[in-house]
Amino acid sequence: MTHAVITGTGLYTPPHAIDNEALVTAFNHWVDAENSRHAEAIERGDREPLLHSSSEFIVKASGIYSRYVLDAEGILDPGRMRPRLDERANDAHSIQCEMGLAASHEALERAQVEAREIDLVIVACSNLERPYPAVAVELQAALGASGHAFDMNVACSSATFAIDVAANAVRSGGARRALVVNPEICSAHLNFRDRDSHFIFGDACTALVVEADDVARADSRFAILGSKLTTRYSNAIRNNSGFLNRITDSDPLAGDKLFVQEGRRVFKEVCPLVAQLIADHLDELELAADDLSRLWLHQANRHMNDLIARRVLGRDPDVDQSPIILDRYANTSSAGSIIAFHLHRDDLPAGALGVVCSFGAGYSAGSIMLRKVS
Repeated sequence: MTHAVITGTGLYTPPHAIDNEALVTAFNHWVDAENSRHAEAIERGDREPLLHSSSEFIVKASGIYSRYVLDAEGILDPGRMRPRLDERANDAHSIQCEMGLAASHEALERAQVEAREIDLVIVACSNLERPYPAVAVELQAALGASGHAFDMNVACSSATFAIDVAANAVRSGGARRALVVNPEICSAHLNFRDRDSHFIFGDACTALVVEADDVARADSRFAILGSKLTTRYSNAIRNNSGFLNRITDSDPLAGDKLFVQEGRRVFKEVCPLVAQLIADHLDELELAADDLSRLWLHQANRHMNDLIARRVLGRDPDVDQSPIILDRYANTSSAGSIIAFHLHRDDLPAGALGVVCSFGAGYSAGSIMLRKVS
């Protein structure tokens, strides 16, 4: 069977950064205005006053200090508190296509591959900006890639699930070279008026090239030793936005149409699920946790990553063994583990073993075991 390797990665980082202090200032301004507007109800005891947020609270809860977004002005406007992105003409590149082009060009350059040599494009992310035509087909055309393309969504696990699909296509001969792209506009589905989650997400796009080892040209490549996926239904992370909203006459701006989660429950249920997935994957491949030089984990919460790494390794990870990028990127959904891989892979020696692992709503989790070939 043909061996599949990852030969190139790319990253698009939006132009605007929002640190915790700026985000908190906007949030607290809105809180003060809401409490003033409902002062009488609060005084009667009919309504609980809204609480301020703080940078210290955000860092303690998540380990996040800053995030990149497509638009900061709309988010930091207490009268709006959501990004402002202009609607584009049908013949213009969509936002996610534009993000995908930037990340893909870098990935292709690092892989030493021409776009026309790609015969499978998968756009995989938590939220697609339209149902159809597929963003992947649009990106395929914009790049000048060949073959076929499609969109897929497994929430925060979209990247690892897409890598599994791409690798299987390469192994079976259905494709020689595949491009996996993860354009995440997380700021668009975040409720910036919810104290428990207003700080969680940022925007980014990643891309990686998966190709047959016998056609790969890149000096640096990672062999995909195997993938292991799992899903378990849960309502603990949810987003009820969809095309049926208009016929159920529901409020399109209601809180449940945005990101909603039961944070403590997610932490309690997901951490053991993910740690066991990685442990089982290692066992199946007859590998040991001590063999892992690096864990490129989903970047949702610092405490989750620390706990998962400890459970997998049986000890605290070394400083560089489980890299954290969420401190400056925040949670970028499916792109997070790929950002960690993109930024923290070149220093590994040949033969080093690592795992890319994502996890999120569904629940879903994916483990991709990699060996650096050269």
